[in-house]
Amino acid sequence: MGEEIRGHCWNCGRGLTKLDYGREARCPGCDKPTHCCRNCRHYAPGRPNECREPMVDRVIAKDRANFCDWFQPLPGSPSLHAGETPSAATDPESLKRAAEDLFK
Repeated sequence: MGEEIRGHCWNCGRGLTKLDYGREARCPGCDKPTHCCRNCRHYAPGRPNECREPMVDRVIAKDRANFCDWFQPLPGSPSLHAGETPSAATDPESLKRAAEDLFK
C-alpha cells in the first residue's frame, strides 16, 4: 500500500507523499527540491517576500531547499511553467471567449 499524496511538485506536477518533503528531499520525477518556497502553500508572488506569512524569514532562491518552519506542501497541482501548453481552463483566449459567451 502506497503513501497518501500530500501535494505536487512545483516543477513537474508529480504527486508527492509526506516522505518526499524532507529538508534535502528531491522530486522523484524531476529531481528538483521539494522543501522550497515554490512548493509551499504560502508562496505568493507579488506579496512582500513572496509569502503569505508576514513573520517568515526572507528566502532569496525560491526554487532551492530551505529551512523555513512555515513550510506546508502545496495541496493542488502547480500552475503552468514556461514552455508548457496551456489548457483550455488557463488559456487567456479561451477565458476571454468564455466570458464573452456569458453576455450573448
